[in-house]
Amino acid sequence: MNPWILCWAFIFGSVLIWSGIDPKDQLTWFLEVSPGIVGGLLLLVTYRRFPLTPLLYTLILAHCVILFVGGHYTYAEVPLFDGLFGSERNNYDKLGHFFQGLVPALIAREILVRRNVVSGGWLVLFVVSIALAFSAFYEMIECWVALLSDDAADAFLGAQGYVWDTQSDMFMALIGAICGVVFLSRWHDVQLSLLAKGKKIGTD
Repeated sequence: MNPWILCWAFIFGSVLIWSGIDPKDQLTWFLEVSPGIVGGLLLLVTYRRFPLTPLLYTLILAHCVILFVGGHYTYAEVPLFDGLFGSERNNYDKLGHFFQGLVPALIAREILVRRNVVSGGWLVLFVVSIALAFSAFYEMIECWVALLSDDAADAFLGAQGYVWDTQSDMFMALIGAICGVVFLSRWHDVQLSLLAKGKKIGTD
């Protein structure tokens, strides 16, 4: 197997195992890391049939690491983020939601470009809209979990008493999606071109 993919899998597995060792709350840990585990399994299943660009694999790994760290500590208690920049709350969850916009936006962009679904300005609109839809759906999942499990609700939601937490989460996802389109599109296009020519993942 490609050494680059082995390195990816090693980092993913190592952080996941560390995350699961004596987490702050077992149920919250499971809820937080589940999306990363599902995503990792999907990448494993689709690797040969639909390999992604190295850029996207790297961003997905970064997002999974953020999920695993948040699951270990809970998003309200991640070290180094307490009082960061004078804030009264732990804003690690905002980093997570930034990536929740960035990564789905790049995933949507890669699929739409490779399948020749849309192009030009329509591509930007579709990519940002899909990222926002994903963010909104995740907020609904958080709501459902809160309704079903009072014990895990506070830790999973990570609202920390902030009344506009849901809106600010989606706003951070919007910023992440826009940053992905503005700053990474050219780099992404280069890797998509190499992938279309049959260049192997991790060799560029």
